[in-house]
Amino acid sequence: MSAERSAVAAVLEPEPLLNNNPSLAAITNVVCRPVELPVQKTPIGWIISFVMALGLLGLYGATLTYLVTTGIGVWGNNSPVYWAWDITNFVWWIGIGHAGTLISAILFLFKQKWRTSINRFAEAMTIFAVLCALQFPLLHTGRPWLAIYWLFPLPNQMSVWPNFRSPLLWDVFAVSTYFLVSALFWYVGLIPDLATLRDRAKNKARAVVYGILAMGWRGSNRHFQHYEKAYLILAGLSTPLVLSVHSIVSFDFATSVIPGWHTTIFPPYFVAGAVFSGFGLVMTLMLLAREFYGLKHLVTMRVLENMNKIMLATGTMVGYAYGMEFFIAWYGGNPYEKFAFLNRAFGPYAWAYWTMLSCNVLSPQFFWFRSIRRSIPAMFVLSIFVNIGMWFERFVIIVTSLHRDFLPSSWGYFRPTIFDVGMYVGTFGLFFTLFLLFLRFLPMVAISEIKGISKYADAHGPSHGSGHGSDHGAHGTENSKEKH
Repeated sequence: MSAERSAVAAVLEPEPLLNNNPSLAAITNVVCRPVELPVQKTPIGWIISFVMALGLLGLYGATLTYLVTTGIGVWGNNSPVYWAWDITNFVWWIGIGHAGTLISAILFLFKQKWRTSINRFAEAMTIFAVLCALQFPLLHTGRPWLAIYWLFPLPNQMSVWPNFRSPLLWDVFAVSTYFLVSALFWYVGLIPDLATLRDRAKNKARAVVYGILAMGWRGSNRHFQHYEKAYLILAGLSTPLVLSVHSIVSFDFATSVIPGWHTTIFPPYFVAGAVFSGFGLVMTLMLLAREFYGLKHLVTMRVLENMNKIMLATGTMVGYAYGMEFFIAWYGGNPYEKFAFLNRAFGPYAWAYWTMLSCNVLSPQFFWFRSIRRSIPAMFVLSIFVNIGMWFERFVIIVTSLHRDFLPSSWGYFRPTIFDVGMYVGTFGLFFTLFLLFLRFLPMVAISEIKGISKYADAHGPSHGSGHGSDHGAHGTENSKEKH
């Protein structure tokens, strides 16, 4: 009976969140090693990636300079497609940033321990994605130096609020709030790990820089009490932002009378799609970093499988929303709305619609199979498909709803120019430049949180002596023996 019970327990017991049962000192060393490498020992793979990112950043700078000095007429926007790639890229990048807050805040509030190995990674990605998104509403106005005055709540010379002149105003409020809270949330979570890097620094300049950023953290009980309280409050503030920000972004479309936009399903539909695309990019980049930096024992298959399950759930929600849009168009009996959706599926942009459907609805269904959910090549390819499909979704919603409106005399066809492509590709240069700098100078995994799920952090776990090694400062202070 005991053998049968042990066999049943082995089946029912979940996989460990950490493989090979690493000690606290081993966790610290493996996460800090890429950060502490001297400049001359920077991995060649990182250098090649950084040079490529700088090349794309240069393309972005050149395109942006020409765009600002010449005008947004160099884009392919026309009548009636006044919104095109600019707003498509804005909505897509904002959606990418939602995964970070979901993983960090919502999963934290629900006490999901598997988030600890990927939350820092996702939070950084959130901040950089939002920075890429912020520029497009400003550039879309045509004169960004004036847009700052008319979009931001700056008092004028009569000490009253200016007359806001763009419906993108609520995006400014929502996105800027989201960015500030996400950046603060990310930084607060970094403080214990910055203190660890400060205590381990062998270079005076690094010790000073990390010491300033650590804000005097010593890992005391009092420090941890304040830290946990602040982290919980920020998680509570961030959670409604996940829902509100993309709901507000969807109002750019839902409050209009354009067929294809005028629908109440947009807020939940956009939120589900944002989480879907965000998890897709987290998966793509996490798999690369996991392989390159040797983090397989920290980012385990159980974590990756849970992410695939969330992508399956959100992808199914998005597919349901696609079907409901056609049902509402039919049930409502509005001939213009019927035409808008039939035009999406069978009109001039049918290729974009079916690409979107294939990538967003069909590809995630492979995650029903456990062998696919646990296959690294399969999840890498499918995560790329997800990101492609979500970009096409934004494109389909914006362009296909505008290019054929109520009057056939105003119908048109949007074709992107080289400057549309240059701006979009260039934002990847901005994103990856910041992201690679993050990987090089800051810990990509939350050391203090990973240690919290280790067996050695449990009073009933393995013995102190066998697990801790020389690591007496598990949450931010390392002793001199490990330091040297």
